Amino acid sequence: MKRPLLMMALFVVTVPTFLQAADSPFNVGNKAQLFIDKLLVRDSQRVWLTQHQGKKHPNNPLVKADKPWEGWRISLFGSVLYDEEEKIFKMWYGGSCGQGGYFPADNVGTNYATSKDGIHWDKPLIGPRRSLNGKPHNSLEIAGGKGYLTSVMKDPSDPDPQRRYKMIAWTHEKRPAKGVGYRTFFSPDGLNWKQHGTHFASGPHGDVGDVITGYWDARTKQYVAFPKQHFSPWRGHTRRLFYTTTSKDFTNWSDPVLSWKTDLRDDAGSMARLDRVRPALDRPDNPKLMRTEFYGIGAYSAESCTIGFPWVLTVNNDARYGNQEGPQEVQLAVSRDLVNWERPFRTPVIPHGDLNAWDATYHQTASYAIRVGDEIWLYYGGANYTHGTPALYRPDLHPGRGTKYTNSIGLVTWKLDRFVSIDSPAEGGTLTTISMTFSGKRLVLNAATKQGGSIVVELCDAAGRPLKDFSRSAPFSGDDIRAEIVFGEKIDLSSLAGQPISLRFHMKNAELYSFAFRD
Repeated sequence: MKRPLLMMALFVVTVPTFLQAADSPFNVGNKAQLFIDKLLVRDSQRVWLTQHQGKKHPNNPLVKADKPWEGWRISLFGSVLYDEEEKIFKMWYGGSCGQGGYFPADNVGTNYATSKDGIHWDKPLIGPRRSLNGKPHNSLEIAGGKGYLTSVMKDPSDPDPQRRYKMIAWTHEKRPAKGVGYRTFFSPDGLNWKQHGTHFASGPHGDVGDVITGYWDARTKQYVAFPKQHFSPWRGHTRRLFYTTTSKDFTNWSDPVLSWKTDLRDDAGSMARLDRVRPALDRPDNPKLMRTEFYGIGAYSAESCTIGFPWVLTVNNDARYGNQEGPQEVQLAVSRDLVNWERPFRTPVIPHGDLNAWDATYHQTASYAIRVGDEIWLYYGGANYTHGTPALYRPDLHPGRGTKYTNSIGLVTWKLDRFVSIDSPAEGGTLTTISMTFSGKRLVLNAATKQGGSIVVELCDAAGRPLKDFSRSAPFSGDDIRAEIVFGEKIDLSSLAGQPISLRFHMKNAELYSFAFRD
């Protein structure tokens, strides 16, 4: 059966080079291979996959709504990056309704913050947006103050200094052309923005949506955006689904292809997610309306795959004053081609707080996670209300903004690439990989063992038969993200580079996160 032409066009743009060649034996090159999907697993005995939730920073929430122009809540519908040139962290985040006489009430706006360590944040009063009362602030002028949900990237290699900062955003400014929609912007400093891109659609069902996220995918060397389609007919409901579109130059974008869609497993798990927050729900369940949707997508470009952080909205009913009611959590996904995503766990990768905590019921993430040393940092927004809370829509009847209800920004971290591990019991287990080729010299593991635990590696041919010229490795024990593996007296495996081989891991009381053949 022929593929739709739209999908074929996207694949030309987005599929990594190594996936366009023959896929068997699979070429792992010298990149770290993460165990999130089961692509590299041929056979396993008495081992299992374990998802590892991000570790919340003890100072959370790190950024709160504490300025009059921010309103009663802030949200991380935005980005955080580390500026290598200036040696500071930079954050673009959203406020709520204008208060304190600074801006019109219908201008949500985008604000700017900086930090030397990524933990303690300043809100410099350098916002270029003109305030009604003439007072300084940290709010930016984007599409007349009506541009937000911003994904910001810095490209120091761009020869045009006016284009060093790039932004993808949603705007409800209807002038000068084409109305509400997704647009691109350029800036020389991250503060002063000029609209650049023509507006691009989110999908085939019309140009509707608000949330869009984007990032630079270092693995595939292209810009990637995930625009939302609000009213997509899917599995008996109209739902929020997401598309993928890509660009090499930030100007010409591929036709969007549906890439984030819920399935039976999502819908069947709705009740479990709802019951966890039952006391916080404003409406009783309506089984005819109960469903799962995507609300946004965060991303992280790892060496050999792209990791997604989908925001999963669980709808239990229509809200009292418009929209839908329900909680939201962040889950984990992985893709090799940016279109086909696997989600093996369907449970929160960011822990929810208790029902009385600041991040109890509603999470969203920054557009992308960042690497800081040997850690992965993901900033997230957390709220203690649900999507349909009356406080959002009828504060006159249901007060509590800024007192009972709020939204703030926190941080979760992982050690490098430690999102998912292959785990084994004390009595031992094995995992054998598929046939693969590599282009490095040394085998390096990202792994940890518990008391009495170990990992022994066996080099095998493509069929899984042990190689005669190599003994089993010395056992690894401990906790190391770069553990070099020695086979007898041999550490240099360059004689095997380019040849089809497989690996067999003999594990006891151990966690294996990734492996790589390094130069």
